[in-house]
Amino acid sequence: MSDYSDTDKKQDTQILHSMGYAQELERRMSGFSNFAISFSIICILSGGINSLAQATSGVGGAAIGIGWPLGCLVSLVFAVAMAQISSAYPTAGGLYHWGSILGNRFTGWLTAWFNLLGLVTVLGAINVGTYYFFMGTFGTPYLGLADTTLVRIVFLVIITGLQAIVNHMGIGLTAKLTDFSGYLIFATSVALAVVCLIAADSYDFGRLFTFTNYSGEAGGNVWPENSMTWVFLLGLLLPIYTITGYDASAHTSEETVKAAHSVPRGIVSSVLWSALFGYIMLCSFVLLIPNMDDAAKQGWNVFFWAMSEQVNPIVRDILYLAIFVSQWLCGLATVTSVSRMIFAFSRDGGLPASKALAKVSPTYRTPVAAIWVGSILAVLFVWGSSLVSIGETPVYTIVVSCTVIFLFFSFVIPITLGLFAWGTSKWDKMGPWNLGEGVFKLFAVLSILAMILIFVIGIQPPNDWAAWITLGFLVLTAIIWFVFEQRRFKGPPIGDEVARRQAKIAAAEKAVGEV
Repeated sequence: MSDYSDTDKKQDTQILHSMGYAQELERRMSGFSNFAISFSIICILSGGINSLAQATSGVGGAAIGIGWPLGCLVSLVFAVAMAQISSAYPTAGGLYHWGSILGNRFTGWLTAWFNLLGLVTVLGAINVGTYYFFMGTFGTPYLGLADTTLVRIVFLVIITGLQAIVNHMGIGLTAKLTDFSGYLIFATSVALAVVCLIAADSYDFGRLFTFTNYSGEAGGNVWPENSMTWVFLLGLLLPIYTITGYDASAHTSEETVKAAHSVPRGIVSSVLWSALFGYIMLCSFVLLIPNMDDAAKQGWNVFFWAMSEQVNPIVRDILYLAIFVSQWLCGLATVTSVSRMIFAFSRDGGLPASKALAKVSPTYRTPVAAIWVGSILAVLFVWGSSLVSIGETPVYTIVVSCTVIFLFFSFVIPITLGLFAWGTSKWDKMGPWNLGEGVFKLFAVLSILAMILIFVIGIQPPNDWAAWITLGFLVLTAIIWFVFEQRRFKGPPIGDEVARRQAKIAAAEKAVGEV
């Protein structure tokens, strides 16, 4: 950060002050670090591997060769629109502020709850995926561990606790590890692709564009039996669900130098690089597979099956170790994102015990309570939801599906508001990262259409209960808002309130040693 001058620091702080907030968090993340935290949460070595069966047990190779770039394009549409807004409003918990500033108190509050619920449950889902990857690679084969509720929860408590401890100790340590994570994901995905190509029996590139309906028993019942068109659309959930988490760049805005420039670049570049390296890695894996029909029958075990069939055990275990570390670092970055969302929403009184959750440690310059509360909630979510089923489907599986939908809802709300707010007193000036009014409006409209597509696909069997859970959540939030929050919640500071906060801002910065 040698190029971060006193003038840059002063400008970043002035932008934050102009929105009514103090520089309590430590601003020391470089542009690369901001990119790396989103790239680490996206983590193609996590979702791209743990959810691979959504493609191979769907329409086979074409779900990767054709479906992956299409799904990534959907995520890129949201990323570009969000990046444009983030340049104008670079604050922690960005989505919440965008929803408030571009709309009103209610839209900001609703955006915050959608995003917060999605982040907490996705943190749980990421660490559960890490657990099952560990069990399939080292836990059961080498340590003889059995998959029980007790083993799962103990594992989650340990890895989530370690992620919280690192976050507790400061953004400097977290940024160093997520920087390393960025390089590790690049290197491991390339190494995995090279190993797959070397170990492949032949290069049947045609299978990357061949459609075969593996729904039902032919695909290990990953998807219920359905038409080819629907199974292909369901397979788009692999890239769409994998390429998410880029809102982390916005959540860490107040810790990023030259945030108005670095944050939008971090959002867009994390999606583009994940899409490219994920495509290379997954196409190579499809070429590794000895037989697509046999692979489809493996269901969720397809990655381990193919690696065991084709790859040298020592090489395989080295790759497994690198992938496991990457997945843990993915959870680490997600804890950062969750905690900044809790912190930002709490400092405006949006959560119970807001004063405690918004408190920043003067020693570590991190929102300690928010870090630990977010981590504990993620573990409790996994534990509680895994004990209950609806029919044959665990509630955990259904909730994860619909809360990813919640994440995208939290993306599209401020984007839609921005589409109508641009050119008014609410938003009359683009940030320094500016693709132009026309480009923003185009991507905003495309985001709305993409959200409709994600919702329709996301509530298909076996996740058809997701629609009722989503509807139930909307009804519950409406009741909470009109009965309790409408009169109590004031939202972020605007207008004269910003000026009245200046003494409070100075006191807050003095308390954490910001000069």
